Amino acid sequence: MSDIKDALQQGKYGNHPWRIIETSFDIETNFVDETIFALGNGYIGTRGRLEEGYRGSKSSGKHGTYINGFYESYPIHYGEKAYGYAKNNQVMVNVADATMLKISMEDETLDLLKGKLLEYERVLDMRAGILYRNYLWESPKGRRLKVEFKKVVSLVHKHLLAVDLKIIPLNFSGEICVTSVLEGLTDNVREENDPRVGSKLQKDALRTTETLTKNGFYGLIQQTENTDMKLVAAMNHDIKTSLHYTSKEKKTDTGISCSYSFKAKQGDTLYLTKYIAYHTTKDTREKQLISRARDMLDIGTEVGFSRLLEKQKKYLDIFWKDAFIEIKGDPLLQQGLNFNLFHLLQSVGKDGTTNIAAKGLTGQGYNGHYFWDTEIYIFPFFLYTQPQIAKELLKYRYSILDKARERAREMAHSKGALYPWRTIGGEECSAYYPAGTAQYHINADIIYALKKYMEATEDIEFFLSYGAEMLFETARIWVDVGIFNEKKQNQFCIHCVTGPDEYTAMVNNNFYTNVMAKTHLQYAYDMAKFLQEFHPQQYRAIAKKIDLDEKEVTDWGKAAASMYIPYDPDLGIYPQDDSFLEKKKWDFHNTPKENYPLLLHYHPLVIYRHQVLKQADTILALFLLGNQFKREDKVRNYQYYETITTHDSSLSHCIYSIIAAEIGYEEDAHSFFQQNVRMDLEDHHKNTHYGVHTANMGGTWMCIVHGFAGMRSYEGMLSFKPKLPKAWDSCSFSIIFKGCRLQVTIEKKKAYYQLLTGGELSFYHYDEAISLKEDNRIIERAL
Repeated sequence: MSDIKDALQQGKYGNHPWRIIETSFDIETNFVDETIFALGNGYIGTRGRLEEGYRGSKSSGKHGTYINGFYESYPIHYGEKAYGYAKNNQVMVNVADATMLKISMEDETLDLLKGKLLEYERVLDMRAGILYRNYLWESPKGRRLKVEFKKVVSLVHKHLLAVDLKIIPLNFSGEICVTSVLEGLTDNVREENDPRVGSKLQKDALRTTETLTKNGFYGLIQQTENTDMKLVAAMNHDIKTSLHYTSKEKKTDTGISCSYSFKAKQGDTLYLTKYIAYHTTKDTREKQLISRARDMLDIGTEVGFSRLLEKQKKYLDIFWKDAFIEIKGDPLLQQGLNFNLFHLLQSVGKDGTTNIAAKGLTGQGYNGHYFWDTEIYIFPFFLYTQPQIAKELLKYRYSILDKARERAREMAHSKGALYPWRTIGGEECSAYYPAGTAQYHINADIIYALKKYMEATEDIEFFLSYGAEMLFETARIWVDVGIFNEKKQNQFCIHCVTGPDEYTAMVNNNFYTNVMAKTHLQYAYDMAKFLQEFHPQQYRAIAKKIDLDEKEVTDWGKAAASMYIPYDPDLGIYPQDDSFLEKKKWDFHNTPKENYPLLLHYHPLVIYRHQVLKQADTILALFLLGNQFKREDKVRNYQYYETITTHDSSLSHCIYSIIAAEIGYEEDAHSFFQQNVRMDLEDHHKNTHYGVHTANMGGTWMCIVHGFAGMRSYEGMLSFKPKLPKAWDSCSFSIIFKGCRLQVTIEKKKAYYQLLTGGELSFYHYDEAISLKEDNRIIERAL
C-alpha cells in the first residue's frame, strides 16, 4: 500500500506509473470514471461500472458491454435527401450485461450511496491487466462488510471475462445473498446536440430471443433487428466456501438471475467467481453459439481465476517489452502514457475483420465507428511495436474492399474503390457529407499506412495477397475525380473535397489531399512496375481480376508528376486550399471560452467562411511527407497555422507537438504533448464519459517517437534526430523495423542505440549513417 499512498500525492488518479488509483467513490465523476476503468481485449469491452450496482441517476453513469464489430443499423432520415447520400447508420450496440453481482445481507442491500463507506480503493493495474476494488462498507443498520472485486477481460481467450468476488462479514452473522444477473435489456446512448456522441437507437435495438438454464449454465440469445446479427452471452459460477448455501434461479423475458444465499458467520470468507462468455455470428456459426459459449466457460472454470490472471500478466509482459516507453523525470506523464498504450491494446481488433473505433470499446461515442484515425494516428504505434496487429488492421480494410467498390459506383466512379469515412461493416455511415464523404483523403490515408507497412516489414506476400489490389483500386479514384486543369498550366487538380480540417469543407485543391494523392498515385505506379518486373504472374492475375490496363498505370504516373501543389509566394506558406487565404481570420479575441468547441456554437457555414482550423491539416501533411519539404517551409507554415488552430479536435495537439519538436520549438512541443498525454485522465475535452480518445492515445506515442526522438522512415530508411525535453531526465523505447528490435535511449546530451534482436540494421543519427549488429553493443552519439 505504500506505493499507492505515494502515488496519490499527485493527480486525481495518483501518479503511479502502472496503476490508475481511486480512493473514494464520487458519484459526480462516476460517468467519467467508468470510462477510465474500462477493460477490454479488442473483442469484448466493458465499462468500469460497479458490479453491485447503485441507485444513482442515469446521468451519473452508463453500464456498457460492447463487442467489436457487432452493430445495429437503421435508416438515416434526411429533411432533404439527394442521390448518393449515406443510407443507413451503424451503431455499436450495448449488449447483454453479465457483470452484475448484487449483494444483500438480511434485510439490507449493499449500495455505496447509502450507509457509510469507511474504506475504498479502486485500481486499474496496467501491468497485470486487471481491475480491482476493495472497500469496507457499513450499512444503515450498522452491519459491516469487507468486499473485494476483481475483474479481468482475457487477452488470451478473447471470448472470456471473469469477475471474482470476496466477502467478509466483520461484525455480524446472518444471511448474505449474492445475486448474479445476466440482463439483456440494456439502453444505448441517445442522440444529442453534440455530433460526437450518440445515435437514435432505442432500447429494443437488441432483442432477447431465448433464455437458457441447464446444469449451472446460464445464457441469453440476442438478435439485432436490422443487421440480423446474433450473439450468446453466457455465465457460470465457481463458489469456494465451507458455508452452507442455497441457490434460486429466476427467468424474465429479458434476462436471468441466480441468487446464492449463504449462512454466514462473523469473520467467514465467501468466494464466488463468475465466468462470462460472448460469441457472435460474426465469427461463429449460429448453430455453434451455445456450444462455443459452454466450452469457453468450461475453459474458464478449468483454468481458474488465479491462472487466468497469470496468463494475463504473461501476455502483458510480452506486450510491454516491445511497447513500453520510459520517461524519467515526470511521473504524471509516465502514467498517462502507459494508460494510453494500455487502452489501445484493449481496444484494437486483432482478427482481420475488425478495426479500432474512435472511442475504442469504452463507450458509444461516435457510434463505435472506425475512421481514418486508425491509419494515421494509431497504426504507427502497432506497426513499430506489434507489427502483426498492424497487418490485421490492414486486412480489415481489405475485408471491406467490395463495399468500397460499391460506394465508388454510388459516387459515379465506374472503376475503383472509395473507402467510407465512417463505418463498422463497410458501408458509408456519414450523414453529413461535407465533412464525411467529401474527405476523399481516406483512400490516401489507408494506402499511406500500407506503404509504411511494406517499408517496415518488406512483407511481399501480404502485398501480393491483399495490398496490391487495395492500392490499385483506390488509385483509380484519383484519376477519375481529378482533372488536368488548363488554367493551372495543365497541372492535375482535385476539386470539391474536404481535408482533415473539418472547419473548412468542399474546397478545391486541399493541400493535404493533393500531396497525399500524389504519393498514393506514385506508389501505385511504382508498385505496378515493380510487380510487372519481379512478380509478373501475380501481377497479371491481379490485373485480370480488377480489369486493369496499362493506360491506367501510365495515367497514375502522369497525374502524380503533374499534381498541383498550392503555394503562396508572398507568405511563403502552403495555403490549406485555393480559397483559404482569401477568407477573413476568425475573431479569437472576442470568442468566449465557453463557445469552444466552435462546432457546438456556430453554424458550419459561419465557420467555413473563416480562416480557422479544428485540427492540423497542412501541418499534418508536412509531418507525414516531411522529406518533401524544407525546414524553413515547416517553420513558416507552423507559425501561420498554429495561431488560427483551435485544437477542438483531439487529433490536433500531437501533430503540432511533433512539428514543433522538429523545428526546434521545444517549449511548444512539450506543452502540446502535456495537453495530449493526459487528455482522458483529466477529461480535457469534457466528453471522456462517452469513451476514450483512441487517436489521441496513438498520438501520444507519436509525440515521443516521431517528435522528441525525431524518428522518420522514408522509402525504407530509418533515421533519428533526438532532442530530450528539458523537464525530463531521460527517455527510452524500442521499435521493430525490418525484423529487428532497436532500443533507443535519449539523455540530455547523448543518445544510445542498441540492437536487441535481428541480424543487422542500418539507420541515421542526424546525418551520420550507423549500422548495428546483434552483439549487445551500444552505440553512443552526442546530441
